[in-house]
Amino acid sequence: MQRIFSFWGLSSVLVFVLFSCAPARQMVKQPDPAVPQYDAHTLFDTVTMFGSSFSHDEERLLVTSSKTGVYNAYALPVDGGTETSLTESSAESIIAVSYFPHDDRILYQADQGGNELSHLFVRELDGREIDLTPGQGFRVSFWGWSKDKKSFFVVSSERNQKFFDLYQFATDGYEKKSLFTNKDGWEISRLSHDGRWLVLMKQHNNRDNDIYLWDAQKPGQAPRLLSSHQGMVRHRALCFSPDQHRLFYTTDQHGEFQQAWSVGLEDGKHQVELQADWDVVAIQFSENGRYRVEVINQDARTRVQVIDTKDGSPISFPQLPAGDITGIGFSDSESKLAFYLNDDTSPANLFLWDLPSNHLRQLSHNLNPAVDRKHLVGGKVVRYPSFDQRKIPAILYQPHNSSPAKPVPALVWVHGGPGGQSRHGYRSDLQFLANHGYAILAVNNRGSAGYGKTFFHLDDQRHGEDDLKDCVWARRYLETLDWVDGRRIGIIGGSYGGYMVLAALAFTPDEFDAGVDIFGVSNWLRTLKEIPPWWETRKKFIYSEMGDPNTDAERLRRISPLFHAQNIRKPLLVIQGKNDPRVQKPESDEIVAAVKKNGVPVEYVVIGDEGHGFKKKDNQILYINAALKFLDRYLKGKKD
Repeated sequence: MQRIFSFWGLSSVLVFVLFSCAPARQMVKQPDPAVPQYDAHTLFDTVTMFGSSFSHDEERLLVTSSKTGVYNAYALPVDGGTETSLTESSAESIIAVSYFPHDDRILYQADQGGNELSHLFVRELDGREIDLTPGQGFRVSFWGWSKDKKSFFVVSSERNQKFFDLYQFATDGYEKKSLFTNKDGWEISRLSHDGRWLVLMKQHNNRDNDIYLWDAQKPGQAPRLLSSHQGMVRHRALCFSPDQHRLFYTTDQHGEFQQAWSVGLEDGKHQVELQADWDVVAIQFSENGRYRVEVINQDARTRVQVIDTKDGSPISFPQLPAGDITGIGFSDSESKLAFYLNDDTSPANLFLWDLPSNHLRQLSHNLNPAVDRKHLVGGKVVRYPSFDQRKIPAILYQPHNSSPAKPVPALVWVHGGPGGQSRHGYRSDLQFLANHGYAILAVNNRGSAGYGKTFFHLDDQRHGEDDLKDCVWARRYLETLDWVDGRRIGIIGGSYGGYMVLAALAFTPDEFDAGVDIFGVSNWLRTLKEIPPWWETRKKFIYSEMGDPNTDAERLRRISPLFHAQNIRKPLLVIQGKNDPRVQKPESDEIVAAVKKNGVPVEYVVIGDEGHGFKKKDNQILYINAALKFLDRYLKGKKD
């Protein structure tokens, strides 16, 4: 679903609803005077939680939670008992990875102030915390446990910041050995549980790549091509079959959408596994292969099906509240299933389903009890015509207090990417703005993922042009809604969405009444030249998408708002993480300085201990309060 290259770190990982481009009166509702306005502290006291690694005895689940305001690791009993804090960081965000297979040690990752240079740590049984990957200037990722549970795998850029190598650590003693030295610029994609088969990828451009197979038992042999094809085809490795004889992957070779196929590792024969009129984004298996999980990105919602491989039949989930099932994980015994349920008006909550007894238990209640879910706003999928009459998908959020008699200001919300997707699911910042009286249209402009490869590539090297027109026509669509005040419409977005905000104000200076840019690109020449070194293997993808700064400098300068800042005449708010390695702080420094020369109201917020995305609760509150104050001033005319 997601493109490899994504500037927007909060994006924005997965029912069908009817869509409509009908006149607004079909969507009219009466204002509800009983709906209170929540302050940011109340709404952002909602907990973000993810991850679900089972303990060795299957009595606890390891999760990451923002309960204290900073991400830490917690253990949740599967019987619904009280959670236990396993880490107590007050500075760096800790991302829980996994329990150890035979005891209560845990692995977790953490970077430094959002710089994305994550290290891998172990928390010992006595509470000591050890950095297994000490050093500076590189990043690592956990890559799974071996089948025999005697070791685990890690990829690291410690040898060469541009390329990731594969290492194996012993479960006991943490002895480390090199498995694959990546001297030829491969992108490491998947590894079989027995450590024998390594899937590697070569990116040719953003339309075409190949997957290869390397055999650790024959290290002297070159990787073998698995994806021989003609034309432009994208592939992505998903997983190995439980018997390690087949590799599952997605491909767009056979139609508009990504289908799931598999290939035999010995005979090289390919066969289709799953296809739909939407993108297949994942297939995974339980420990011994009893269950197969299938995930489809269906019109900005996640559709999950679990298949019992004994007879090929889908298993029926117990009755659940409204929402999308995400983050599925089976226990090793295959008797327990953990998953999250996420919806527009409810943050992701963790559930535990005991399969033999068919007993379902909700393990978390992450919405702040001071917030009534019915006061939040659910989104509706709509499609509106753009300049060329192409229908653009979007999600529309109507505040409870809006009506034709009381029209509200609106925001065009632009996701990150390029190639991200606005999806159903809970966002505190979006709900906060809707709760404070702003209609929101979260657009999936051309180039967004999830709507077929033709739509996906419509913006290639046309950024700031046709995709920007989609955002302009989003405003025109909002103007047709009789519960929206068409004279007060702003634009907001983060990362690539932040670029679209700046582009809108610079290239269509009269279309929007204000803009909120959250770490958006202002100068593509610099950003593309200063891509983080660990994205080296993705440069061909990025440059074919955006343009090569060495050969396309004229066009990149033409679409960079910094060089056209003299055109900006509407109020602008810029928010930037000081440690952002993707869209670096000078991008925001320079656009703010340039726009100030126009005598235009410009506000600038720099958050010192964050990078590309704001993980800490206090910083999220700082950002959203600044945004609300700015929007109230310039769209509602409120005085400070």
